Amino acid sequence: METADQIEYKRFLDPSVVSKISGLELRARLIVEGFLLGLHKSPYHGFSIEFSQHRPYMQGDSPKDIDWKVYGKSDRFYVKQYEEETNLKSYILLDVSKSMTFSSAGRISKLGYASQLAASLSYLMLKQKDAVSLSVYADSIKKYLPPNSSRIYLKEIISVLSKIVPDSNTNTSFCLNQISDKITKRGLVVIISDFFDDAAKVISAIKKFRFYKNEVIVFQLLDPIERNFSFQKDAIFKDMETGEEIITQPYQIQKSYRDAMDTFLNKIKSECLRNGVEYNLIDTSTLFDKALFTYLQKRSRLL
Repeated sequence: METADQIEYKRFLDPSVVSKISGLELRARLIVEGFLLGLHKSPYHGFSIEFSQHRPYMQGDSPKDIDWKVYGKSDRFYVKQYEEETNLKSYILLDVSKSMTFSSAGRISKLGYASQLAASLSYLMLKQKDAVSLSVYADSIKKYLPPNSSRIYLKEIISVLSKIVPDSNTNTSFCLNQISDKITKRGLVVIISDFFDDAAKVISAIKKFRFYKNEVIVFQLLDPIERNFSFQKDAIFKDMETGEEIITQPYQIQKSYRDAMDTFLNKIKSECLRNGVEYNLIDTSTLFDKALFTYLQKRSRLL
């Protein structure tokens, strides 16, 4: 049975609830705390998280560093992780092009969701003393923060995320190629985007991260209505990046749209999986725990 604290914090995994709270740093903390409180509940029963104060014992480690109290509780050997040790370098890449500003009635925008996800991931990564890098891009790289594991680095990350101004057309492939050149030590690359760009070029850029032995998680983020095109009335549709407009009756093009969207999504997904990239399709109504758990699962396999 869930405690009152678990019920309360679980609410903050809902983007429609947490987006109403003032302050991105507070929202990130509430999302992560709600997630961690619910880790032992379905669908995550049996998953445990070890923060950076301990890591599994490996051949060559000094026996004096074994934490015998942890061994007594878990019957497994862990060594103490010292403050200066960094487990992992993580690179968060966030698309802030104008297409990311879309939201259907009553929902948070894709960019609003993506910013909160990036802030929450940063909070969780730094909590584990991992080094975090943030790249914000549209048609070019708008901001790049190099990897840093200091807890106070979160304020700099939050500052960048809080000041995002949606900008320009998407040029995801160009930006991903530029960012990959900045990564001098392999790590975990997390890309958050709608990927409304040339799919072949995007995949080619993602493959470059894998070529340099990085692990990659892709979060392809859409608004629910972008997937099903469930508009009910005649409307004017405007391209948020080019400004181009068309007037149409949605039911006339709904099937063609869905077929084209399915083809686009399946191409991104299949090529990611073929190249060893963790692919996740999420929409702005999805609870934040899905993305955070995906990250933790990937991280646990890397350590």
